[in-house]
Amino acid sequence: MTTKRMLQFVDRQQATPDKRDVEQRRADFGEIYDGYSDTGAADQAGRCSQCGVPFCQVHCPLHNNIPDWLMLTAEGRLEEAYEVSSATNTFPEVCGRICPQDRLCEGNCVIEQSGHGTVTIGAIEKYITDTAWEKGWVQPVKPLRERAESVGVIGAGPGGLAAAEQLRRKGYQVTVYDRYDRVGGLLIYGIPNFKLDKDIVLRRTEWLIQSGVTFKTNVEIGRDISFADLRAQHDAVLIATGVYKARDLKAPGVGQENIVPAMDFLTASNRAGLGDTVPQFEDGTLHAEGKNIVVIGGGDTAMDCVRTAVRQGAKSVKCLYRRDRANMPGSQREVANAEEEGVEFVWLSQPEGFTGDGKVEGVKAQRMRLGQPDATGRRTPQPVDGAMETHDADLAILALGFDPEDLPVLWGEADLPVTRWGTIKIDHKTKMTAMDGVFAAGDIVRGASLVVWAIRDGRDAAAAIHDYIRARAAIAPAAAE
Repeated sequence: MTTKRMLQFVDRQQATPDKRDVEQRRADFGEIYDGYSDTGAADQAGRCSQCGVPFCQVHCPLHNNIPDWLMLTAEGRLEEAYEVSSATNTFPEVCGRICPQDRLCEGNCVIEQSGHGTVTIGAIEKYITDTAWEKGWVQPVKPLRERAESVGVIGAGPGGLAAAEQLRRKGYQVTVYDRYDRVGGLLIYGIPNFKLDKDIVLRRTEWLIQSGVTFKTNVEIGRDISFADLRAQHDAVLIATGVYKARDLKAPGVGQENIVPAMDFLTASNRAGLGDTVPQFEDGTLHAEGKNIVVIGGGDTAMDCVRTAVRQGAKSVKCLYRRDRANMPGSQREVANAEEEGVEFVWLSQPEGFTGDGKVEGVKAQRMRLGQPDATGRRTPQPVDGAMETHDADLAILALGFDPEDLPVLWGEADLPVTRWGTIKIDHKTKMTAMDGVFAAGDIVRGASLVVWAIRDGRDAAAAIHDYIRARAAIAPAAAE
């Protein structure tokens, strides 16, 4: 039976979920992809070749058991498919929506490499979990026994939340602290609704609360509570703050008005969508309506900015990137979606300055060509002599990536170890810093990366914290003797 249902990639064409009409989706922030029908999901899951060595699983940071839940979906055993999917992933419905599958699981699918078109893994993952929520299969965590030990988690983003969920399964008392007013980190304030509807995040937050996780929002370490006091309250502390410090661009005219960091622009849009009063959004400072928008950068954050600007009613939207399309770090699917929606990409273009008289009017850009590969294997951009152009800009958005904030200074903890890049320094075997009982995970350790990596790091850190607390508990009775 299984053999008949699977290995259908030769006879059955790839069919992705339908996308909403371009003009329709340009006008609102609704998710752009429809879901599969039950038959459609089963048919597409049946295209899986059930590889002996599943490269999709190998290239997934969470090592999700993809072939098994594809087979279960093809057989109509969806509740079992959800159990397998959620066993390795705290937020499968999030990853199914926002992971760059074209660079991870789907990009390494064997049938994709053989020319038959990849299995649509992300869309099926989304379908499985959305169905599980609809059917009531997603139940709060119920530990086999409660433990007296407590863990404090700093940061309510994907890494911190994944760690909190895993620690609750072990029975620990978990409190998550976050300086913002909502739980979710970049999931709530950084990623636009057309990729991840906020109800998805709010639903998971409520699930964690029902699972026994305590959240304390609007709490900033070093201001509302000292790091030392936090350590004293808990048996272990996990730092999962992410990285939020925007990289700047050193260029003439960069200090003018209407040149803003990407996260300021995205946060304002997301807050407005959640019903908050955002003065800079309402007065037009962080609103693209009627403006010529230039976004500088080529990653997924830049794609979020250009597509948000389109939906806000921008007059024109350009994205400047110093390399070509093939060498950009963002998802190619996101680029294709942005182009459909009217974004103009100016490849091989490096910003050199900004024109205007106190308020930006244009972005001066140097045309580039690609030279020899650098140490990472990527071809190095080189300027084309005499090729300079200026792009009209009423609002310039810098999407150049993120660096860690100076946590030792912000928290008044000079002994908190950091690397030369400012990330938290840990022992990668134990996930612990040089400070006893203080662990770190996610972007604050590895630098700005993908949500799926933050989830993986959070889950690994939770396992390390469990080992640490158990080892300390084992030592205590011996010391007492």
